[in-house]
Amino acid sequence: MSTTLCFDFGNTRKKVAVFKGSEIEKILHLQDDTTATIRSLIETYKPEKSILSSVINHNAEIETVLKDHTRFHLLNHLSRLPVTTPVGKPEKIGADRLALAAGGVHFYPDKNLLLIGLGTCITLNFVNKYKELVGGSISPGLEMRLKSLQYYTAKLPLIAPKADLPLMGYDTETNILSGVVLGMAYELDGFIAAYEEKFDNFNVVLTGGDLQHLASHLKSRIFADPELIFKGLYAISEVNNA
Repeated sequence: MSTTLCFDFGNTRKKVAVFKGSEIEKILHLQDDTTATIRSLIETYKPEKSILSSVINHNAEIETVLKDHTRFHLLNHLSRLPVTTPVGKPEKIGADRLALAAGGVHFYPDKNLLLIGLGTCITLNFVNKYKELVGGSISPGLEMRLKSLQYYTAKLPLIAPKADLPLMGYDTETNILSGVVLGMAYELDGFIAAYEEKFDNFNVVLTGGDLQHLASHLKSRIFADPELIFKGLYAISEVNNA
């Protein structure tokens, strides 16, 4: 089976999924985006194809390395996608949101979809049943909210996120966790309810690094898929690296 490297460079983490055929073999967290790191991955896994989704100013030299050793595609608004983007400035849509949309329509065809990415930012991405990515919203993610409480106050500490927390905090740590984690859950439940009022035949899919902290606190019916962005990247690579 052929090997594909699917890179996801976000604001907080750089990750790569190694696909054997259409199945994820492993997901790696990268320390950096140097050419040495990319060459090491190529030597280890000997991929035939690769794709990069990046929302940061990544090291452009790695694109040359990937082009020299694989059939490489840089995800952007000009990529061949299973969704259309009938918005005013499609070139402004983040590559991560395009990948989520591609993964969503692949696994949940003919549905209205609210795809929620829980990363550095929370992104809500609405894809209608006609496979049109028509918009959504962006708000601060879990880590950003926790860090802001420390940064903008004199005495509040930086707290590590946890899923196991009380509704009513009993000390500084649990007060912060209740406010931030449960506050995000109630925020998402409110958004989901508002979308459900407008659209039928409706699915909600949650993904991203903070899925483990939020999913259990949502009252809404959801599908959880922590690897949705990589599955979307693989589907896009198959079309654009044919």
